[in-house]
Amino acid sequence: MSTLGFALGGDVPSRNILLPAGGETPQIADLIVSYFEQLGIDYVFGVPGGAIEPLYNALARSQRRGGPRPVLARHESGAAFMADGYARETGKIGVCCATSGPGATNLITGVACAYDNAVSMLAITGQPALPSFGKKALQESACTGVNTLGMFRHCTLYDTLVSHADQLESKLVNALMCAANTPHGPAHLSIPVDILRTPIEHGRPAYNLNSLLHRAGLVDEAQVQALLGEIRKARRMVIIIGGGHNCGESIEAILKLAEMTDSCFVTSPDGKGLVNTRHRLYRGVFGFAGHATADALLHDEPDLILAIGTSLGEWTSGAWSTTVLNRRLIHIDSSEDHLLRSPMARLHVRGNIRSVCERLIALLDEAGPAAEARIGLKNPEYMLHETAKFVSDATPIKPQRLMRELSRRFPPSTRFLADAGNSTAWAIHYLQPHDRRATRQYDYAARHESDRRRQGDAGWLRVLMDFAPMGWAIGAAIGVARGNPSCPVVCITGDGSYLMNGQEISVAAAEQLTVIFVILNDGALGMVKHGQRLAGAEPIAFELPTIDYRLQAESMGIPGYVIRSPEDFEALDMDAIVARQGPTLLDVRIDGEEVPPMNLRMKTLGTAK
Repeated sequence: MSTLGFALGGDVPSRNILLPAGGETPQIADLIVSYFEQLGIDYVFGVPGGAIEPLYNALARSQRRGGPRPVLARHESGAAFMADGYARETGKIGVCCATSGPGATNLITGVACAYDNAVSMLAITGQPALPSFGKKALQESACTGVNTLGMFRHCTLYDTLVSHADQLESKLVNALMCAANTPHGPAHLSIPVDILRTPIEHGRPAYNLNSLLHRAGLVDEAQVQALLGEIRKARRMVIIIGGGHNCGESIEAILKLAEMTDSCFVTSPDGKGLVNTRHRLYRGVFGFAGHATADALLHDEPDLILAIGTSLGEWTSGAWSTTVLNRRLIHIDSSEDHLLRSPMARLHVRGNIRSVCERLIALLDEAGPAAEARIGLKNPEYMLHETAKFVSDATPIKPQRLMRELSRRFPPSTRFLADAGNSTAWAIHYLQPHDRRATRQYDYAARHESDRRRQGDAGWLRVLMDFAPMGWAIGAAIGVARGNPSCPVVCITGDGSYLMNGQEISVAAAEQLTVIFVILNDGALGMVKHGQRLAGAEPIAFELPTIDYRLQAESMGIPGYVIRSPEDFEALDMDAIVARQGPTLLDVRIDGEEVPPMNLRMKTLGTAK
């Protein structure tokens, strides 16, 4: 037997440790699962196989005791997308697993997506037994086979093969810490099947990860004082709110800062879901599929631009627009990688965003009470590109009108996820949920007093910015719903994405999760089609077959509806759909001739007319 680890960081909780029953000897796989339990990770998303079988055996033992259990995906990429959604919603590490060889390579797209979007994830892949390495074992994927370890190296923060049982605990702890610490991202462990089966003397964690992963709210006082000086000198300040995890847990403090300084704010496309779009100071989305009001605000040359928690990549910077990237910029972020993209900024403030904003609020409070909050917000439709189509009664339904119906018909707690392609563009620009938050300013003091920190980013809209695979939202929506089954989840996806990953809807059915899959059905890869037209390129390879997705859903026992007009949408019993334990599919036949707000992308490609 192997003896693993020494205690670190004080006493380790010993209750509810997940050990085999009936006097069975625990294995390495049981120890892995016990770490998940220590961190409150409830689900492992994956597809089983021979090389990962001991981990599934440990999860079966765990499930019988009410501990972490598996969620069976239909494809490994879907498992990684589910882990992504679970992590975003809960603030925990999303765990996915796959067998060796093709199981591992199928995970890579989802892991790469998590890497480029800074999502906490642990990917575990199996390997054949160590003695078989180099002998052409089935699906061998170590250095002597198809080297999946080398593939993962380029899209993870930590990537290692466990070659001896005594390495497992320290490498597992390193992987979990890398995934959870700032900047967030995925870690990968490749574990041979004989290592997973190794018996151990106990299955109790030797490390207290809850203590090791506690994040201190560090603030560089000199930088904050310099920032305060710049704010006091500015006659007019604009704030850009990004969509990262640090912004999610800091949003009340960020908005309090905007209100105290009477500063208008915009969001990046992925930051829109963190704010009330009817806030009196909000001026829309800046960047991909954004609003003219946001562009106008920044083009009006404010004295100071605070960019908070944004990557300043292509879609979040307006294709690296000098409107933002100039000497009026102050960049506040916990990510060094983000700060490196703004070398021209007047000031960089690195640190926990919430802590920085709270310190600023305290310093501003010392100068006197905040101004009275003004109520009476402008109608959000003033920001929309084509308001007439937002309210159009035409058939087939306009995608703009569809976004209006989705905004109106779902309860305030709904989580919306928009897939790559036209779905993202329509949602970023037109989705405007009602009653999302109170119209008056946040009761910041009460929240601060009770220290109600967000667990995940808790945004009402989730979109991808950088690495943006089609079909992500389908799996991620299931992960969100699994992590928080009390909130309805709406997945806005295209027919192209659904044909790639739509089989995962059966996971939502098996798990009885309230996910409403809204398919924008126009018989085409919409962004490809419109991109070709806008660029004057050859119209080729964008057409998709005519499919009744309702019938496909009904064949799985899932209720489906075809929506051709606003009247069809009005006829739906949305209360019943939202109350149902299980998924629903809406096959929405949209007007495919409507061009999404994608000009920024055309500009970047150099094909804008």
